[in-house]
Amino acid sequence: MTSLLIAALSYLLGSIPFGFLLVRIFRGQDVRQTGSGNIGATNVLRTSPALGVLTLLLDALKGSAAVMVALALSRREFVEWAYANVPWTPDHSWNAIAPVFAVRAATAALFAVLGHMFPVWLKFRGGKGVATALGSFAIIAPKSILIAIGVFVAVMLLFRYVSLGSIFAVGLFPVLAWLLREYNGSPQVLVLMAVASVLIVVKHHQNIGRLLAGTEPRFTMWRSKMLRSKQ
Repeated sequence: MTSLLIAALSYLLGSIPFGFLLVRIFRGQDVRQTGSGNIGATNVLRTSPALGVLTLLLDALKGSAAVMVALALSRREFVEWAYANVPWTPDHSWNAIAPVFAVRAATAALFAVLGHMFPVWLKFRGGKGVATALGSFAIIAPKSILIAIGVFVAVMLLFRYVSLGSIFAVGLFPVLAWLLREYNGSPQVLVLMAVASVLIVVKHHQNIGRLLAGTEPRFTMWRSKMLRSKQ
């Protein structure tokens, strides 16, 4: 029951469409009718840089919140289990129970990403889940996330494609978590990470098509703003 509750709450947290709400409140527009039609930070950024950054932060925070809620719900159960078992076989008990809660945290992360991608409030038409995954997995695998962010920035600066940087970083993340052993020794955690990564990459299918066709727009917003300010 605890795992089901974690999945449901994580989905609901992930489904909060911050990009849609911010643009609607401060611009009076439907962000789905502009740019790529996505509710994520990159598309919001085209409407307003400030709202785009705020969307990025809030989408990441809702992912972190989902994982924190999962850990909080598990805390009492964990304490009761430890109290009953640790005095008898301390090493074995702690090592045995840790992967269970790691799986719950990874489950929360996956369902937060699913909520962002398929929010019930917007007829299941959501974003791509990159920022939400970032916030979720930063708690579970912080070193892997930091390296993935570095990969994203390097690829984006080199090729000036946000989508390409996201795809590379997301695809590399489960491999990094495996290499750095940030999965708490649980194969299920790795599987959940991989599923989230695959879903995000699949959500970029239109970007992948445009990249292959050479029609994907490059990230030139800041340059465009500077040019306009000089005119």
